Amino acid sequence: MSLLSSVRSAIQLYARRSVLTVFILGFSGGLPLMLVFGVLSFWLREAGVSREQIGYFSWVVMAYAIKLFWSPLVDHCALPFLKKLGRRRSWLAASQLLIILAIVAMAGTDPQQQLHLMAAYAVVLAVASATQDIAIDAYRIESAPDKQQAALAASYLAGYRLAMIFSSAGTLWLAAWFGQHQPQYQLGAWQSTYLVMAACMGLALVNTLLSPEPEQQLPPQHQTSQASAFNRLKHWLNTAILGPFIDFFRRNGWNALLILSLIACYRITDVVMGVMANVFYVDMGFSKEEVASVSKVFGVIMTLVGAALGGVLINSFGILRILLLGAVLSALTNLLFSYLSTQGHQLNLLIAVISMDNLSAGIATSAFIAYLSSLVNLQYTATQYALFSSLMLLLPKFLGGFSGGWVEVLDYDRFFIMTALMGLPAILLCLWLIKKTPQ
Repeated sequence: MSLLSSVRSAIQLYARRSVLTVFILGFSGGLPLMLVFGVLSFWLREAGVSREQIGYFSWVVMAYAIKLFWSPLVDHCALPFLKKLGRRRSWLAASQLLIILAIVAMAGTDPQQQLHLMAAYAVVLAVASATQDIAIDAYRIESAPDKQQAALAASYLAGYRLAMIFSSAGTLWLAAWFGQHQPQYQLGAWQSTYLVMAACMGLALVNTLLSPEPEQQLPPQHQTSQASAFNRLKHWLNTAILGPFIDFFRRNGWNALLILSLIACYRITDVVMGVMANVFYVDMGFSKEEVASVSKVFGVIMTLVGAALGGVLINSFGILRILLLGAVLSALTNLLFSYLSTQGHQLNLLIAVISMDNLSAGIATSAFIAYLSSLVNLQYTATQYALFSSLMLLLPKFLGGFSGGWVEVLDYDRFFIMTALMGLPAILLCLWLIKKTPQ
């Protein structure tokens, strides 16, 4: 196949409506995360909240790690008041509306006076966002056959990462602009910025309402309409809750424990570090404009390059080997942050470190999404993927809550070294899984 034919084929693939729809859904999935995770910590630190409190505050995102408990509802039930939209779009629309309302509520809150109220709104935002993630993952996997899943995963990742950078770099830039570039903390600037983010989520809601409902594969139904309410409930519990877990262990045997262990620890190193990243930038004297500019220019480019490179490498070397590469790179980039912490306010060094960090994140995340998608049985799409993505975040987010206290004790240089060492279990499990998996 000629280069021109390959380019034309790639353009046709990524111009499909399903791929573009998943790209926008990826954007709507990535936007809320930074508003309760990275950017919020920048806001709280500027407002004078301690690093230890900010670390504990990050526990609000544990909602992403426990979403498997309500994923069966999303998987098997349409919301009654939105039934005409279908199962997937009804949950997407409802969660997106709740996300908008929660962001608006946070915009009306002063963290210096109402920190507990801010935490409550952040919890609502995190729960709504986690619910949206469940529906998006199911929608993505059900929107195309297996041979198109790599393109959907790449499109989803591109949208997700662009949204994360927009809601981090873009939010910082907007907060600086609304504050008229004044160095001192200004509450109104942050509040106006969050209202802009709420408006952006409104566009995601419009996309959901205009998108088609995907065809879904359901577990075989054995119950008749004449069955008792108890029997129907029993059947639902077996098919919606127990069935996905039994299916996963039946298909993977004892390797299921190895797979779940890898999922549980794969993202520890970057998540624990990420809780303190924006706090670190504030303490190192970097302005909102500097952090936003670096993330927006170099971060976007390197993330997209990393995601594209990850897809190419997966096709050439397989998912497991690129998972290993991503685990190694994630640990090594944390060592770069350790070096940065000893150099003071060095903008060029910040550019280099963030560029390498986003490149490695793009490679690792594209491989991880492809791997998790390959583990899913289409009969239990939302529940099984929610199990994997919840397990992926549970331990990292829990440990991340202690990150502020660790920084107080260790300082930043040793803290980043510690987070790099946290990546060793994932590296060893990747090696073990590669050895045990037939090539």
